[in-house]
Amino acid sequence: MSELTIKPTFSLAPQNIEEALKFADYLAKSTIVPKDFANNPGNILVAIQWGMELGLQPMQAMQNIAVINGRPALWGDAVIALVRSSPLCEYIYETDDGETATCRVKRRDEEEQVRTFSMTDAAQAGLKGKQGPWSQYPKRMRQMRARAFALRDVFPDVLRGMPVAEEVQDIPTEREIGPAREPEAPKALSAYPDAKLTENLPTWRKAIEANKKSPADVIATITSKYTLTPEQTETINQLKPLEGVTA
Repeated sequence: MSELTIKPTFSLAPQNIEEALKFADYLAKSTIVPKDFANNPGNILVAIQWGMELGLQPMQAMQNIAVINGRPALWGDAVIALVRSSPLCEYIYETDDGETATCRVKRRDEEEQVRTFSMTDAAQAGLKGKQGPWSQYPKRMRQMRARAFALRDVFPDVLRGMPVAEEVQDIPTEREIGPAREPEAPKALSAYPDAKLTENLPTWRKAIEANKKSPADVIATITSKYTLTPEQTETINQLKPLEGVTA
């Protein structure tokens, strides 16, 4: 009997910060990455880190994480995929009667939860008839809102607190984004001061050790306003929660 030979599986997943930085730089120069990440290795690095927190491979993370006004968010289809793949989820049912979208979800060992979003809700929020997806695909947008409310309320641990991109796009202070998902022109960010890093490091260490924040949370907050050097990013990523500590 011949022996079965198993070939090693090729993976692009970086194994350390140096590989992640190099990987992000290569992808930023690629023509096949989403526009949010083109020529922006910082955004790619944040997406990879968030993807690792959520169990997504690097390429999955870039396809499913949107950067809106410097804030990472998950597209609605990725949100439901992550929740359904979790053993904590018993079921998710979505319906729409032409006026109101309903999302029924059940977490294991808990009662069913129901969230809705109607055109009346959309009108009160100033979304009804809004130029872009709300005027072109109102049923889809109602579905995304009901889904976001339900899954963020019932499975915050699975989603690691990530907002839903379709919901973030509708925040009044943000630019209107149409179906093509055109990002805003990137703004030049100033470098994060080393003195500020040194000053804030003890606070971040305490929060991360207590499992109240992750290095990705800290990096995402900083890179919404500043750029980080590879050395600063590595310093933050070296912060780890204490064993046995839960939030």
